[in-house]
Order: sequence, then structure tokens, then C-alpha cells
Amino acid sequence: MKERYELAETRIREIITENTVKEPFGTFFRKMAEFLSMAAEVMDEDDAEFSIKELKERNYRFYKDILPENYENSYGNPAYAVKKLGDCGKAFSFLYAELMGVTAYSHEKRLWDMTVSMELFLELYSAFCEEELPEASTVEGILRSYVNDYCQDMMEQRIREGVDPKLDFAADIIMNSDLSDLRYLYKYGEYVSENEIGVAEFLNSLSQDEIDKMASTYTEGYRIGFITGRKDITKKKTVNIRYSLGFERMVKAAIIQFRKMGLDPVIYRHAVHAVNKRGSVRVGYTGGVANPQYDYDHRQDSALFLDGDFVQRKLRAMQTSYEKYKDLANVHGGPACIDTFGEAPFSPVSKHEAYTLNETQQKLQTELDNESGQIVNRYIKGDERSFTIIAYPVPEIGGNYEEIFREIVKINTLDYHLYQEIQQTIINTLDTCEWVEVKGRGDNDTDLLIHLHELSDPEKQTNFENCVADVNIPVGEVFTSPQLAGTGGILHVKKVYLNGLQFRDLKLVFDCGQVIDYTCSNFKTEEENRKYIEDNILHHHPKIPMGEFAIGTNTTAYVAAMKYGIADKLPILIAEKMGPHFAVGDTCYSWAEDTPVYNPDGKEIIARDNEISEMRKDDVSLAYYGCHTDITIPYDELGSIRVIDDEGEMISIIENGRFVLPGTEELNKPFNHLPLNKNIS
Repeated sequence: MKERYELAETRIREIITENTVKEPFGTFFRKMAEFLSMAAEVMDEDDAEFSIKELKERNYRFYKDILPENYENSYGNPAYAVKKLGDCGKAFSFLYAELMGVTAYSHEKRLWDMTVSMELFLELYSAFCEEELPEASTVEGILRSYVNDYCQDMMEQRIREGVDPKLDFAADIIMNSDLSDLRYLYKYGEYVSENEIGVAEFLNSLSQDEIDKMASTYTEGYRIGFITGRKDITKKKTVNIRYSLGFERMVKAAIIQFRKMGLDPVIYRHAVHAVNKRGSVRVGYTGGVANPQYDYDHRQDSALFLDGDFVQRKLRAMQTSYEKYKDLANVHGGPACIDTFGEAPFSPVSKHEAYTLNETQQKLQTELDNESGQIVNRYIKGDERSFTIIAYPVPEIGGNYEEIFREIVKINTLDYHLYQEIQQTIINTLDTCEWVEVKGRGDNDTDLLIHLHELSDPEKQTNFENCVADVNIPVGEVFTSPQLAGTGGILHVKKVYLNGLQFRDLKLVFDCGQVIDYTCSNFKTEEENRKYIEDNILHHHPKIPMGEFAIGTNTTAYVAAMKYGIADKLPILIAEKMGPHFAVGDTCYSWAEDTPVYNPDGKEIIARDNEISEMRKDDVSLAYYGCHTDITIPYDELGSIRVIDDEGEMISIIENGRFVLPGTEELNKPFNHLPLNKNIS
């Protein structure tokens, strides 16, 4: 492999000054040869010392071509690539995105990944050195062969990264770097923006005690998640830590705390190879997003190679890889995630030049997701694993960043005993009826009827989980899996951000608990709006159920959002606690429905299934969707939440955005601190 790499590197350096390939393709190859040579320099260098100025400049050179100010003339932009390279442009833009991975490989010294990427480039270069240039179909064929030839190797590496603590590239940076010297941020090869620098500088200004407390909120949430789920954490030996660059001081403290629990960290980068990517979502540690439009443009690059043969090949690769690492998978406890928020809101531009999945491929992707979920669950059992997630702002949120950060720390550490008691009052009322009505107000058209499960033994059973600060930090919601039959109506939100994407005037129409119609106002045409929802909420399912209904109780978070003007920048993790929310997709208990779950009062939460998840008993492929997207109606758009008894009588929990149920008055106190123009009374 070393010999192959050296041969490839030598040949690529020669291409920089060659004029063998006809234009307009020659310019592309020379440009990419320069990029690959720059990565090779990093790959080949020893632990040389660079100034932070030099490191910043090198980091910029790796990513400058896709930054927003340069993207219009980048081959990474499918629209530009097609404009310059014609029919081959789309495939060359795919190649560009795949070769961008060498930035990561060179910093990690991953010889195999560097070599096969460079050899792919050389194979295409050789094809274009011929007198007669290849057709677009030939180019796509070479790229498909590359994907199929290396699918097994790429999948095996990815699966091992997810369970093997010996792959410690990131952990080594965290535990052995001087975190007061921000040069460490450039060791990853990720894009380093002002956000990552700003977070690291702010965390460096905190005392070790403050850092330890932040980490403890996070690690204790993970531990308590096992306890409340009645799962044995002592069976587990690893935890997957996911974070954004800049949080290393907190992560280092968390690693020390996790190790005291008997858990070693498993830390892997977000997927870089096209084989392993999951749309534009980044799963794993990440730096800044150099350009969200670039990620969006390449979210469906798998359309180049996704067919029935590939699906079977990838599933076989997953199965054999998990079998190889089954002992490691068996003792893996699940993810502990540190999310960030505050980045400038992103509303994407849809480009016809980008790869998009056709209808057949959408069905294949759904099949792949379903089968993949089953394989993962066989080796990392859903009823034995847990998770936790917490979120903090980045400097891009604006205003007084340090003040906002400290406010979020406060929100993340609210008195869960107080909320637990108030939420139990709400649950006691909800458990008296089988129906809940939710209505919007003003120009919010929400009008939903939710059908709850029937309690056969109300003394020992409940429909709603009393969710405090464990797996979902911060505190503040009660949630259930509704019955689908009888659940229906309109869910409307004027503006919401889901997985980093903005949706304006989002409307979902439910019948028998499933989405049957949908629209938004992001694009000029209804066709574009519907496709946007199909891609990013329905995930290509013809119908998708309401997997969760919840009532958020964290009015403190809501008031903070209004005070600092950051409501549109909060992650769903916090936003879902700021009003009722509805998740489309799987239930909160997917893959673990048969494991009993209990509230602090000792009652069993029996609403762990719906009519679709129950299909797992006959055909598990029909029971899961592989997604769970929360959509929140903020208090200021909320008219009422009322329970309805068998005689049609109603008991109000919320009216005009305020809690009115006796015993919940404490939740209204934060509203007194709203600015006058934000008051929702």
C-alpha cells in the first residue's frame, strides 16, 4: 500500500504542470492535483511545529474553494461543474466531493483511504488523456466501480470506528494536547471557523470546577438514562462521544468521568466517504460547516450508485463487519451527544444539476435504512443501550455570547425535582381521558385531535413519560406514543428549523395518525415545496406516522429565547421543550418497545407502541422508518391544549399560551420577565 501511495503521489505532482488533457477538463484535473498534493504534504510531514497563523492559512486553503464567497465558481458546486464541463459535470462534482475527504485522511495518516482516493483520480485522469474523451456514462461507470469495489472496506472501517476505543485519533488530541494552545484545533483536519475558536476561548476562560459541572450534567444524564430505563450500565464498556470542535475541555472532563463509570470513549469523525454518508446530516465529531449549501447540494450523491445490487452489497458488508466486531458491539452503550446551535439560519437553494434520488431509489433507500436498523439492533441491542444529548450555543448566535452561554448552562441545570412534580400533575390529568385537542391561535392553523391509549389499570399504568434531565437535556416535557386510529387534523408552524434546515409555513395533514398531505412556503412552486418536505421530513416514505405527542414545560427556556432573540436559532432539543411538539417517524421507544419503562411514581408507561411499530411481531421490515423528526408549536402560536372525556367535557392544560391547570402555576412565572412587546398574555 505504501508503494502504491508513493507512486500515486509522484504522478499527481506531475499533473500540476501537464497540459495533456483537453480543456475544459484540464483545468479541473490540474486544480484537483494541486489539492491532492497539498493533502499529501500533510500526510508525509512529521510532527512539525507551525504557528497558529500558518495553521489557519493551511486550513483556509483546504476549504476556501467551497466557502460561500467562492462557491459560485467551484467544481464542488454542481451548477458550476455542469456549466463548465457539460454532461460530465455532475459526475465530476461527485468526484470533487469524494476527493475532499483526503483532508481528513491526511491529518489522520490513513494510508489506505489516501491511496484509493488518489488512484480514483488517476484512473479518471488517464481516461481523459485519450484522444477521444470519455462519455458521461463512462465517467459515472468508473465512479460506480470505485464505490462498489471498496464498499466492504469502507463499511468495515466505519463500523469499527463506532465500537473500538483503540481507534483514538480524536481522543488522543483531547487528552494529550495543551488545550490552552488553540493550535490543537487544526490537528483534526476539520474546517475551523470563528465559532470553534470562540467556543474554545470561552471554555478556556472558565474554571475547572465550572467545566467539571458542565461535564457532569452531561455524563450524569447518560448514567441516569440507564437507570430510568432499567438497563444495566455495568454491562457496557464504551460510550460514543459526539461533539463539535471547541468543546474539548468539557469533553476531556467527560472522558475522565465516563472512565470512572467503566466506559471508554469511542470518538469518530462524521462520515466522509460517499458510501457512509447519510444525507447532509453529520453523525460524529465535526468542525465548522464551511458551506451548508455545499453539503445540501451533495446530500443525495448516492443517486449515482444506489441500485438493488449496491443495497445488498452494503447490507452484506454491514452484517459481516458487525459479526467481526460483535464482541465490541455487545458492550457498546450508545451515544452521548453535545450539539451546538446559533449558526446563521440556512434556507437551501434547490439545484437541478445536483444528484437526486429517483422514485425507485427512494424506495431502495428506505429498504436500506430499514434493514440497516435491524442489523445494528442485533449487535447493539436497543433494549440494552441508552443515550444522552445536550446543546450549547456558538459565538455566531450574536449578542452577548458569554451571557447567552451561561443562560443555557442555567437552563440545562434547572431543578428537575420541581419539574417532575409539576409534570406529574399534568400527566395525572392526561391519564383521565383518551383524547387531547391541540389548537393554534392567530394565524396558526393547527387543529389536531390526539387519540391516547386506553389504560386497563390506571392505578399502575400511565400513557405519558415524565421526562426530566437525563437522556434529553434540558428538563421539561411529558410525552407519549399516540394511537394512530382517531388521530388527525392539521399541524401548522410558521417557522421552524429541523436538522439545520428552515421550513416556513410548514403544514402537515394527518389522517389515521399518518401524514397524508403537506406543504410549506420555502420555494416558488408547490412541487419544490413538497419535494423539500419529502426529502427532509418524510424521508421518501409515502406516508409517515405521528410517533410522538408531547407537551413542553420549559418556559424558562422560552423566555430566554425571547429575551435574547434566539428562538429561531435554538436546536429542537431545547425548542421541543417550549410548547407542544409532534414527532413524525418512529416512536420514542423504537427497537425497545418490549422493555418496561416506569415513571418516578412507579407507574408503567404502556404507550410504547402504535399500530405500525406493532407490525414488528410479524414483519419487522414494516415496523420502523429510521427517522424521528420533532416539530414544535411555540407558546406564542398556541391557542389551547385540552383533554376531552367520554362525554365531550374538556379540561384545559394550556389556554392562550399559558398553563391554566391547577398545580402548574409555577410554569407561568418566567413569562413575567418577557419584554413587553414579547408578552403572550
